[in-house]
Amino acid sequence: MTPVRPSAARAARGPAAYRATGRVEREEVTRERRGRFPAPRLPEQPIFYPVLNEDYAIRIARDWNVKHDGAGFVTRFEVESEFLSRYPVQQAGGQTILELWVPAEELDEFNAHIVGEIQVVHEFR
Repeated sequence: MTPVRPSAARAARGPAAYRATGRVEREEVTRERRGRFPAPRLPEQPIFYPVLNEDYAIRIARDWNVKHDGAGFVTRFEVESEFLSRYPVQQAGGQTILELWVPAEELDEFNAHIVGEIQVVHEFR
């Protein structure tokens, strides 16, 4: 049974989160998946990494996704703050390189706690 997502008015939103994507994931998020990140992840992707800094997401999309996919996109979304508290913030490099490490098997539940829409906020080619 899929949990019911609370309305934006009832859910306490956490900080903005970002996800750099290539073409395929962006298509799935914005069209086919209707605001959900694709699950299950590929075997070589056991962790889903949303980031907490827009500049970091831009660097990933521009410098990695474009190189490997020909295009990169930055999505912005919010998740219920109470739910997010289960994932400690990981500092993956410098002070602004902040990520959440969501095990792939928890991505459907993570998706169920997204508040509002996943928006594409930057595009690089």
